[in-house]
Amino acid sequence: MEQLDFAIELARAAGDVLKHYMSREKRVELKGFANLVTIADKESEALIIGRIRDRYPNHAILAEESGASGSSDAAQGKWIIDPLDGTTNFAHQYPFFCVSIGFEREGEIQCGAVYDPWRDELFTAERGHGAFMNGHPLTVSDADMLRSALIMTGFPYGFREKIKTVVSQFEAFLRESQAVRRGGSAALDLCYIAVGRVDGFWELDLHPWDTAAGIVILEEAGGRVTDFAGNPFSIYGSEILASNGQIHQEMVKVLKGAQAR
Repeated sequence: MEQLDFAIELARAAGDVLKHYMSREKRVELKGFANLVTIADKESEALIIGRIRDRYPNHAILAEESGASGSSDAAQGKWIIDPLDGTTNFAHQYPFFCVSIGFEREGEIQCGAVYDPWRDELFTAERGHGAFMNGHPLTVSDADMLRSALIMTGFPYGFREKIKTVVSQFEAFLRESQAVRRGGSAALDLCYIAVGRVDGFWELDLHPWDTAAGIVILEEAGGRVTDFAGNPFSIYGSEILASNGQIHQEMVKVLKGAQAR
């Protein structure tokens, strides 16, 4: 698929921008309390958008820093971009961040590429054609019980307004799973389920650019993505529950119990 090839090209080029700034001054700014943006975010996004405009001038773009632009015709296609997912990690030189690029047409994510420049790991997928990391096929883990599963999560920027909910969910999974980790990059969290390094993930209040590429990669690796109640997932929704599939219903049960407290 030409859009996947292009997404890969864009992700690697934007990854080079991030590599350039890894050990340099990042010019950190605040978009809100604990919500950072750096010069790397801005330059990465400008590069991606510029190349999309050159190649596909009629396509829509939804990007973290500059928002929505371009055509409103869903049949043309939409590029959904996070130029640097894990900005806080990046600003502190904590090695868990990536570029995430998804391509949507008529309401369905067709393909995606997530590139981790620190580890030089490129996760890719095209709908119906499997998922890969650096060209090697991906398959989710075979963990079939939550108590033996490693789970990941993230905290939304506005978690202080929802701290009881967030802490209740976190505590519930601490009790029911083998362990819980907080990575700080939802796109990589989803890819880590796809590659079998972790078994599940949940988070509140993500944005389309956080999940667009990761969900097609995970689903093509055999995973499952829904909302907290197990209903179909939308990248424009406020809840994401992702897993290897086998522990999904247990995770739904845990979240329902946490919300009932």
